[in-house]
Amino acid sequence: MNAHDLRDLAAFAAVARHRSFRGAARELRVPVSSLSQRMRELEERLGVRLFNRTTRSVAPTEAGESLLHRIAPALREVEDALDAVSSLQGEPSGRLRINAPAPAAQLVLAPMVAPFLARHPRIELEIVVESTLVDIVAAGFDAGVRYEEDLAQDMIAVPLGPPERYRVVAAPSVVAAHGIPREPRDLLERPCIATVFPGRGRLAWEFEKDGRTLRLTPPCRFITNDTGPQVRAALDGLGFLMTFEGHVREAVGAGRLVSVLDDWCPRFPGPFLYHPSRRQPPPALAAFVAFAGAWRQGR
Repeated sequence: MNAHDLRDLAAFAAVARHRSFRGAARELRVPVSSLSQRMRELEERLGVRLFNRTTRSVAPTEAGESLLHRIAPALREVEDALDAVSSLQGEPSGRLRINAPAPAAQLVLAPMVAPFLARHPRIELEIVVESTLVDIVAAGFDAGVRYEEDLAQDMIAVPLGPPERYRVVAAPSVVAAHGIPREPRDLLERPCIATVFPGRGRLAWEFEKDGRTLRLTPPCRFITNDTGPQVRAALDGLGFLMTFEGHVREAVGAGRLVSVLDDWCPRFPGPFLYHPSRRQPPPALAAFVAFAGAWRQGR
């Protein structure tokens, strides 16, 4: 194995993760045409097709998926070794890739970005926002952010933010027209705004009170996977919305939205930053873990 081969394998892994030559080329900062040619040459040397290509998509073949699964941990070890050497200079550097769901990215991570990068100017931070659960190691992430129920057991997890809660809200006009729901089942007779996740369907609304847990899927007039349009729809009077408190706190405080069923919406642990167990995490990741811990104490 020579240096040229190692660079080609790293490029292969980038294309496989992004499922796109264009996305991988941006990450690697190389021309798309050059990257595509390198992959064709790698396939010729190995004597096997690694990607199925169409005019619209790129997907690893069975052989490509197998190769990615085998080399991803090794490539990560190489990157960690190089990061460890770089850390001897004293200032953490390099790229830090974090995968996170939208609520955690918007409410918890976003306020940290500018202060963290100001403290560590040699670190390049990339946050990829998606609701689907991914294998962060295979996908080339240094860390992920998830809530407690979605955490893998073999990962190191550290609290990233304070406890959170959901709020059920609606515009004053909706409450005036349909009345205040006294218990969650009352929402089954009222217009609502729902959340849908690609591949996971509509998100059920979960309530808890006095040891009782209720899960229901109310009728909805508007369904989307984006919080921004959901909150706007609630403000415009389309129905009741269940969302993270942080998304609607200001509107509730200003009286533009009314919060209901508060006694059915207890607090729950905030998101966790998780990453694989390593004897020495990459300096950029170690710097972020330390920063996040201090940030949480200071909030």
